[in-house]
Amino acid sequence: MGTEGRYHKTFTISWDVLQNDCKTLSARLLEKRPWKKIIGIARGGLTPAAIVARELDIRLIDTICISSYTVQTQGEANVLKAVEAGENSEDWLIIDDLVDTGKTAQIVRKMLPHSYFATVYAKPEGRVWVDDCITQVSQDTWILFPWDSAPSYVKPLAEM
Repeated sequence: MGTEGRYHKTFTISWDVLQNDCKTLSARLLEKRPWKKIIGIARGGLTPAAIVARELDIRLIDTICISSYTVQTQGEANVLKAVEAGENSEDWLIIDDLVDTGKTAQIVRKMLPHSYFATVYAKPEGRVWVDDCITQVSQDTWILFPWDSAPSYVKPLAEM
């Protein structure tokens, strides 16, 4: 099922908000356990993974690369690069920007069933697939991340 027509709201995230949310997530994760490795889910999870890695002083970082989105449409998930679970993968931290329907999260959970999965943002359908998140939004909300947008001049109402 496509997602056309599913989004009725937009939640715009600035770089500052993203960084603050990632720091909040990092503070929670710091209390959980010592982490040995971070797995960032490309592409959206790469920036949050970098911020979390800095905050937790983790230098061992890997990626899982899964493609499923086009512009506001989610299609079939295509695994481009996987990660195999290691003997101590329970000390690994999976980071993504968003869990939406949970399709990507389910694939990642099969790869790394004992790792801890945290996202910055979550929607109800996908929330059950992750261990932690910072902000939850409704399923019909499109999250506009700072890497997908740019500030631009807007004319005052009087000039329109």
